[in-house]
This record gives sequence, structure tokens and C-alpha cells, in this order.
Amino acid sequence: MLNHLKSHGQTTLRLLPTLLRRFATSVAVGVLISLVGVAFHHSIDLATRLRLAHPALLLFLPIAGAAIVLLYRVCGMERDRGTNLVLVAVRSAQPLRLRTAPLIFLSTVTTHLVGGSAGREGAALQLGGSIADTLGTGLRLNEKEQRVMVMCGMSAAFSALFGTPLTAALFAMEVTSVGVLYYAALVPCLLSSLTALGIARLLGVHAEQYAVTGIPELTALSMTQVVVLGGLCAVVSVLFCKAMHTAPHLYERVTKKPVLRAVLGGCLVLGLTALVGSQNYNGAGGHVITAALADGARPEAFLLKILFTAVTLGAGFRGGEIVPVLFTGAAFGSVAGPLLGLTTSFGGALGMAAVFCGATNCPISSLLLAYELFGGQGLALFALCCGISYTLSGYSGLYSEQKIVYSKFAPEWIDKNAE
Repeated sequence: MLNHLKSHGQTTLRLLPTLLRRFATSVAVGVLISLVGVAFHHSIDLATRLRLAHPALLLFLPIAGAAIVLLYRVCGMERDRGTNLVLVAVRSAQPLRLRTAPLIFLSTVTTHLVGGSAGREGAALQLGGSIADTLGTGLRLNEKEQRVMVMCGMSAAFSALFGTPLTAALFAMEVTSVGVLYYAALVPCLLSSLTALGIARLLGVHAEQYAVTGIPELTALSMTQVVVLGGLCAVVSVLFCKAMHTAPHLYERVTKKPVLRAVLGGCLVLGLTALVGSQNYNGAGGHVITAALADGARPEAFLLKILFTAVTLGAGFRGGEIVPVLFTGAAFGSVAGPLLGLTTSFGGALGMAAVFCGATNCPISSLLLAYELFGGQGLALFALCCGISYTLSGYSGLYSEQKIVYSKFAPEWIDKNAE
């Protein structure tokens, strides 16, 4: 026993310099990427305010789409696969290009300025991952350390923008390979995430939080209601993912030229906006999420957000998918919840968490998201709703490079990509 303790102590001492270096690097990543993330946040907000103040900016949608595609072509990134490349970098240490960061920064701000339907947290994963990967290369980290570094960058960027540090850390660890968690990255990701959150708060970026009312007690009835809603949310998440994967192929059938696809997409978004008669489905739509949780949403709102987002990102515009997923979930849940006997507010909150879970295949992150956005009340019901959505959404997912390592239905290894 004494020999075992002595051996364990010697091993810890040998690892101590490595751990301290890793922790210091994680904090440095949090500091650096939070500064970029804050600039990104304020740029997106400015672009959104300008668009709302000057609706004529939507007329530039076709031109902006073409400009984004041409910018990526000039920079040699025309075939860039966005967040999928970040997932590959985590799983196999494939290097990321530093130019990814300024490109996704500029193109996402442009997309929001002219009214494309996109978020920013998904773009932040690319932003943080590429910067962290470049930093790791400069420090000459080995392959395993490099993978941790990319996850730290993803955590820091997500946390700085959305203000959910626990979700950010676990999401970076969970999203790459479903069924496998990179526990070695837990403390580094938390350090990066919490550091980024602290700096973002100091620089005026406030965490997203929503007031939820009408949360029921844990009873047989409420569990049944939540199970049904979770199943419906699984269907919505599959619909969202299928739309996102199908849209680029439909554009390719029309024309093989990326610039023309972007112009066509811009015209379609412009036409859809005119047809709907409001800008509720342009940009990220955070204000619609708040309204849905308070007063509900139009029955067709979740379908319109899926359509707007698929048309925008499928055409070659750049931005994130996560906030549109949350929008879709909140809008759907606020309508479906009352039909099942739940309140509009609680139904919308459940929908946000459950559709996010079904689309990303990240149940732990989804539960933490519910906790950080809505507080701890009703957490067991959130967990049940997310669990049902995770299971019934099958092997669909936002990111085609996400590996489904273990089956959702049986304790067996399957190792396939999300569909």
C-alpha cells in the first residue's frame, strides 16, 4: 500500500509541470479568444442594429452573398466546411488555418448586416478553434495537446458570446464524438471558458438568461407531457438537420457556380422577407426567442426559421446554426407545449433545450444549457425531454463530421457519421 502511494505521488510530481503548463495555456487561450469574441459580439450587434434601422440593407443580400463566396475563393478557402473542420481537428489533430478566423468574423458580420438568417455561436466555434490551433502550433504542442487546445478555443469563444461557461466547456468535449467524452480536456476547457466569461463581462457582454414561468411539479402527468413534447422536438430537430443538409444540394442542381448560388440565395431570402412582411426571421432572431418564451410564437414560425436558415447557409452565406436551432425550438415548444397542457413559457424553454439536443446529439450540454439559461427549477423535466429528443432523433445531426461512436439504442460500438 505504501509503495503504491509512493508510486502514485511520484507520477503526480512528474506530471505536475505538464499540468501547470496546460492550465496556464488554457487561461491564455481564454484571455485571447475572449477579446476576439467580444469584438465579434459587438460587431454582430452593431450590424443588427444598422439593419433594423435601415431595412434597405436587405437589398444588398445578393451582392453580399457573392462577395462572401469570392472572398473565400481569393483566400483559398472556397471548399471550407466550417464547423465540420473544427470537429476533425479535435478528433484527428488536422491543422486549421488561421485565416479561418478573420474570414468567419467578416463574413458572419456581413451576413447579419444584410439580413441573412444565421447565428453566431457556431461561427464562434470556428473562430476560437482556428486561433487556438494556431497558438498551439506556435507553442509546438504535440498532437494530443493540440486537440485539447482546439477544444479550449471552442469553449472560450462559445462562453464569451453566449455567457454559458459550463455548456461551452462540455459542448466542446461532447460534440465531436457522440458516446465519448474527452475527460482530459475537462479542466482546461473550464479554465478557458470561465476566463473568457469573466473578461466578456468586464467588457460589457452580458450572459443570456430567460425568465420561465409555469414550471410544473414532477408528477406522472407532467412527465407524460414532457415525454410527448420531447418526441415532437426530435422530429423538429431532424427536420432542421435535413433541411440544412439538403439545401446545398438543391442549389447545386440549379447551378454549379458558387457565386451564382449565393446570388440566388440572397434573392430568395429577400423574397421570403418581403412575403412574410417582417424581419423576424432574418439574423439570429434573439428577440423572437424572448417573445416566444413570454407570449408564444406564430404556429408557422419554427418552419419559417428553418426555411430562412437553410436558404441562407445553403447558398454560401456564413454564420452559425446554434441560435437558429434555439429559435426553432423556442417557437415550436411555445406552440406545442400549451396543446399538451404545459404553459407557453415552459413549453418554449423545453423546446429550446430539446431541439438543441436532437440537432447536436449532446444531451449533457443540453441539460447544462437549460440550467444556465433558465435556472435549476424543473431540471429533471428538462433532462427527460432532452433524453427523449436525443434518443428519437436517431443519427441525424447538424455536423456531418460528427462521429456517432456508440449506438443510441443499445450499448454497442457503431462508429458512423451523423446524417
